[in-house]
Amino acid sequence: MSLVSTAVRATHTVTNAAWFGGALFGAVGLNPAAREPDTERERVEVSGTGWERWGPVQGAAIALHLLSGLAITADNRNRVVAHRPTTAATVAKAVVTSAAVASTAAAYVYGERLGRAAGEDGHPRDPRAADDARGKLRWLQWTTPALTGAMLVLEAHLGEQQRGAAGLLDERW
Repeated sequence: MSLVSTAVRATHTVTNAAWFGGALFGAVGLNPAAREPDTERERVEVSGTGWERWGPVQGAAIALHLLSGLAITADNRNRVVAHRPTTAATVAKAVVTSAAVASTAAAYVYGERLGRAAGEDGHPRDPRAADDARGKLRWLQWTTPALTGAMLVLEAHLGEQQRGAAGLLDERW
């Protein structure tokens, strides 16, 4: 395995970890903390500020993850085409990755809508739009970490397919 291949694979794993970790932190930490201020406007500002700061990092992680994934697939194209289990896992990972990109983009869109709908003094400018966006975000905040976590599992599965002889963890005790 070359140094370039190792760097590309490491980039792929680390960027997925950043995407997963950021999304999970948002669901577990930032979004619940943003519910604590007294007014709707303050709640939206706290959440919005956090996501605006994380957004460029997450965007870069997603872009690098996709590019490194394409490089890995191109590097392993013969195995991806010839080995059925690898083909199936690669297709599954592409589908899950596409869904994660879609859920991340949807969360961004609904977050922007919530920000625009939030008014001053806790009174939304457009209560129906705010409620709709909040409802969508309630489940989207968990969709992205679930999907990016599944991507990590599929990556581990693909790595296991490349292993040689059984290791210590494969032996019966």
